[in-house]
Amino acid sequence: MESGLPGSLLPTPRSARKPKGEGYARRAEILAAAERIFVEHGYEGATIRKIADEVGLSSTALYMHFPDKAAILHEICRGAFETLIATHEGITAESAPADVRLRRMIEGYVRFGFDNPNAYRLTYLTRPVEAREGAETVAQETGFELFRSFTSVVEEGVATGRMKGDPRAIAQVIWASGHGIVSLMITKPYFDWVDRDELVRVQMDALFAGLLQS
Repeated sequence: MESGLPGSLLPTPRSARKPKGEGYARRAEILAAAERIFVEHGYEGATIRKIADEVGLSSTALYMHFPDKAAILHEICRGAFETLIATHEGITAESAPADVRLRRMIEGYVRFGFDNPNAYRLTYLTRPVEAREGAETVAQETGFELFRSFTSVVEEGVATGRMKGDPRAIAQVIWASGHGIVSLMITKPYFDWVDRDELVRVQMDALFAGLLQS
């Protein structure tokens, strides 16, 4: 049956092919689509074809941007770490006491996780298959750089007498606490959580109260 609409007014399928080019914007579009598909279908269930269809490209055109889905996963993880590194650098340069900067840093982790749940899952909640395909490698490289910058501020806090304890243990406790609340809230949305901001505030108040010198 004819629709009665001129061809130019007919709905465009999601998989309609788009013009070549667009450089950085097109890569960002691919990465955003891949995040959703990796989380929805699992890394093994995601295919280049599914990702290409989501952004309206042929598989061949997508290969012009990324050689395979492992490269896409690697780029997603690298981008997440670089965003957090940039946040750290800005906070580290401030003149506030070390413990104040540390709290802002871990709150930045938490905020990133809630604002970017798909990228967070792929970067920090990786299964063995994702780890083998790039997530672990980038974590060992860029991720360690990120954690070292965090630890250096803890060391400053201990050296100046603001905090007490072993710097490595303190850094790991703060890091694990922040990631724990994000991981639980984004993977268990059905739990009867209190207001998210209130939950994070209470957690951080209790955590830092126990780490500061009295």
